[in-house]
Amino acid sequence: MTSPQLDVVAIGDAIVDVIATCDDSFLDSHGLAKGSMQLLDPPQADALYGAMDSAREISGGSAANSMAGVAALGLDAAFIGQIADDQLGDIFSHDMKALGVRFETPAIAEGPPTGRCLILVTPDAQRTMNTCPGASHELTPQALDERLIQSAAVIFLEGYLWGPDRPRHAMLRAAQIAHEAERTVAFTLSESLCIPGRKEGVLGMIEGGMVDILFANEDEAKLLASAADLDGAIARLEPLVSTLIVTRGPAGALAVERDRRVEIPAVPVEKVVDTTGAGDLFAAGFLAARCRARTLERCLEAGALAAAEVISHFGARPEKDLREIVRL
Repeated sequence: MTSPQLDVVAIGDAIVDVIATCDDSFLDSHGLAKGSMQLLDPPQADALYGAMDSAREISGGSAANSMAGVAALGLDAAFIGQIADDQLGDIFSHDMKALGVRFETPAIAEGPPTGRCLILVTPDAQRTMNTCPGASHELTPQALDERLIQSAAVIFLEGYLWGPDRPRHAMLRAAQIAHEAERTVAFTLSESLCIPGRKEGVLGMIEGGMVDILFANEDEAKLLASAADLDGAIARLEPLVSTLIVTRGPAGALAVERDRRVEIPAVPVEKVVDTTGAGDLFAAGFLAARCRARTLERCLEAGALAAAEVISHFGARPEKDLREIVRL
């Protein structure tokens, strides 16, 4: 097999983030649990958007945020995700290309609008996410660029896109293409995948050897593994993948690889402003360092440094020069 031409190609939700601040009373008045993520239909999204204060709009989605971080670290990144032929779709496409991320998935002319995520940030830096997936859940296996997938060293699959049938089949096909080309498949969990009725399918994919690198936060790992504590979750999940990474917020992060466990502390941040995208940028830093053949410890440190930058300001995209911060 030929050497990879790209570092990472991700498949995930093509979402435009709409970010605004609010107080706790706003969440209470709209029945929103702080720190949660819920799905909205278009009328619900319109109603909540109309009640929000002035907001910033920027291309988002978990894996798309990660690719923005990979590109900011100076690596070659691409993204596959479904948008609609509308204004938000134009915003998403323009933002990704402006960030240096290759994005060529054709927009669909009919069907739901481009997805959006209404993110409400409270003064304690917690973000409450309200997602209307829209066109992003219309991604099909036929929309995949197989040559693009074959050309990347790592294929990064986003958990939020696993639930609906069409994009789930697209991701399974992408993993198959990647492994046939002897590439690495990374998968990032989302809490929504760990509920009964969904986690069984995710575990089946992982147990089937379709995932090489698994990213999870501590709660996701315990939920997926049906474990009471972190050690129990690691014991259940670690044998299933080549590399298991668990982020722990202020407690840092750990990785288990070939029976070797490495832990690092969190990078100190003077003030946590907005935790949106922390896990996404952690994955970006880790994968970028992995593509540069750094040690497991260095990969974790790169992830922690990238995450620390993004939680120090609003939004899920880096504002400072990540190459200067991470120094791969």
